[in-house]
Order: sequence, then C-alpha cells, then structure tokens
Amino acid sequence: MKPGIHPAYGPVVFRDRAADVAFLTRSTATSEKTIEWEDGRTYPVIDVEISSASHPFYTGNARVMDTAGRVERFERRYGTRGAR
Repeated sequence: MKPGIHPAYGPVVFRDRAADVAFLTRSTATSEKTIEWEDGRTYPVIDVEISSASHPFYTGNARVMDTAGRVERFERRYGTRGAR
C-alpha cells in the first residue's frame, strides 16, 4: 500500500444500544468516546442503532406481512378494471 494516503486501521468497539451488546473488531472508524474492554485496554467506542444482535432478520423475530390481505385488497380495488 502507498504510505500516507490510507486511514488508520485499528481496534474499535461497536456497541449496539438496542441489544446492549458490544463487539470488538478492527475498523477505520474513529470516535472521541472510549470504553475499557474485558482485556483491560481502552478502545474507541462507536454506538450503533442496530446490528446483527438486534436486527429482526438475524434474531428471527421478523414480522410476517399479511400478504393475503394485501392481495385481496388490491384485487378489490383494481381487479375488475380490466373487465370493463
């Protein structure tokens, strides 16, 4: 890599406030806030609104949409237009 043009890449803690879970990973993102991790070291922390710990797709708590009701409503509104 060319020196001096890439951002610093280091350990960062991403904290999901919704699920109260934190992940230590490496990233180019930085933050002024810090947190003391389980290993005793201090890392920058970035608060995120949603992660794999709280997203419905990954947790299995996804809402099932009422597709049958939507199709029936669509057919009621627009289903007879082509017959005219």
